[in-house]
Amino acid sequence: MKLGAFSISLSVKDLQKSKDFYEKLGFSTMGGNMEHNYLIMKNGDHIIGLFQAMFDGNMLTFNPGWDQNVQNLDSFEDVRDIQKHLKEQGIALEKEADETTSGPEHIYLKDPDGNMILIDQHR
Repeated sequence: MKLGAFSISLSVKDLQKSKDFYEKLGFSTMGGNMEHNYLIMKNGDHIIGLFQAMFDGNMLTFNPGWDQNVQNLDSFEDVRDIQKHLKEQGIALEKEADETTSGPEHIYLKDPDGNMILIDQHR
């Protein structure tokens, strides 16, 4: 199963302070918007999302259809197919995708330790 681009999404208290900190670690802004309370930052192949007051806790994020440079992949496994596979494996989902639709959609699940995982398809 191919999950697409990987990043970690961090719930931050002060977006500007977090941006400044991660820039000191060599990250640069590649997306997002301070006015909308989130930034996407990159260092090499490593991506982090900084989100202020958007969700509780941190989560692992996968984006089917994108590579690590947020470029569209020619072919990819649709989030609905990923969902079907996970359900066949007996994995409970916190939020399921609407299987009657196509295009952008997302699912949430938790690992055995309660860590949130977002599989977020944008196209």
